[in-house]
Amino acid sequence: MDILVDTSTQVLRIGEQEYRCAIGKNGTVPACDGREGDGKTPLGTYKLRHGMFRTDKTARPETELQFWQIRRSDGWCDDPKDGAYNRPVRLPYIGGAEKLWRDSHVYDIIVVLGHNDSPPIPGMGSAIFLHIARDGYAPTEGCVAVSMRDMLSILRLVDANSSIEIR
Repeated sequence: MDILVDTSTQVLRIGEQEYRCAIGKNGTVPACDGREGDGKTPLGTYKLRHGMFRTDKTARPETELQFWQIRRSDGWCDDPKDGAYNRPVRLPYIGGAEKLWRDSHVYDIIVVLGHNDSPPIPGMGSAIFLHIARDGYAPTEGCVAVSMRDMLSILRLVDANSSIEIR
């Protein structure tokens, strides 16, 4: 089943279900105009690539998506000058990378979206995920975020052929 994100109302829809969501702190941007670190959620349609989760925080979600556990050494390269840009890396990493194992709960479950990944174009944005919302649905750095309860519900409805349309 596919996901639709209405950024004007910050509602994520899948089938008949609706869920509150958070988007980028600086709003949205057409995917072709997005830039690394702009704080904007890229508009467009993206495949749900795979998921990751913290085994110390939650069980493997019930889903047909491929999932693997996040380890303390997992990172995601956000350095446009690096050959691993917008790809997973092992920490410590010589280039710029964000930690996936965090003190906060936002990356307890991550779904990697197929944004700027086939192949990655340096500087066009990295680490665009569906992840867990901050308290009060505070804005993200460009991702889409939902509550843990809603994430678990959404994951039961999607599969390897699902995509997310952000509009």
